[in-house]
Amino acid sequence: MSAILETSELPAVFDGVKLAAVAAVLYVIVRCLNLKSPTAPPELVYQDSALARFLLKSCPLLTKEYIPPLIWGKSGHIQTALYGKMGRVRSPHPYGLRKYLTMPDGATATFDLFEPRSEHCTGEDVTMVICPGIANHSEKQYIRTFVDYAQKNGYRCAVLNHLGALPNIELTSPRMFTYGCTWEFGAMVNYIKKTYPQTQLVVVGFSLGGNIVCKYLGESQANQERVLCCVSVCQGYSALRAQETFMQWDHCRRFYNFLMADNMKKIILSHR
Repeated sequence: MSAILETSELPAVFDGVKLAAVAAVLYVIVRCLNLKSPTAPPELVYQDSALARFLLKSCPLLTKEYIPPLIWGKSGHIQTALYGKMGRVRSPHPYGLRKYLTMPDGATATFDLFEPRSEHCTGEDVTMVICPGIANHSEKQYIRTFVDYAQKNGYRCAVLNHLGALPNIELTSPRMFTYGCTWEFGAMVNYIKKTYPQTQLVVVGFSLGGNIVCKYLGESQANQERVLCCVSVCQGYSALRAQETFMQWDHCRRFYNFLMADNMKKIILSHR
């Protein structure tokens, strides 16, 4: 009789295990997709000034609530994977001319130049000088998307290709790009100033590029000539603190650290 009771309880126990497994999977999905995160307008930190008020008035998007795509839109990991690896459904391919500059130490710096496809709303000649993120160049999809949008709005764009990042451009000196070197970016800006003496500059840097452009503008007051403004996008402010953060497991930070380190190793080994 006891044996019969024990066997009759087994299906119930098995169903409980399945239910617990399904609940665990759903919990992981909810956490990974960040579905419980509420949407809200961005938090703005700024000093009250005429320029700040002008920007807020001109860019109402800064104060609007961000409504992400359903299901996957709240997960930064999925957004990064989808856009970084797959790109947009119809990613633009702006046409530009590649320029080569010989540096004093023999290095060959390259940048791509894209002409505007319409007149600027002010009627002025304005050039965006753009520095991409770590190990990036003008052929990356986020750069192409940004350049395409800027061209349509009347901006000329010059995009630096980080030294050693392009797979088909060989190094001509025993060095590649670093976190603090502004030589190549400065050479590109000087080329634009000499070639287009009437143009005004908008300086743009993404991630590591944000560090480089801000450092460049602060190195010399002459570097700020004809610069209308500087835009730093997703810039890291402390390499030492970032290093500590990337060694943590929270939010897959250590995994991203591995991916970035592996990408740097591939670039270095490709030039050995």
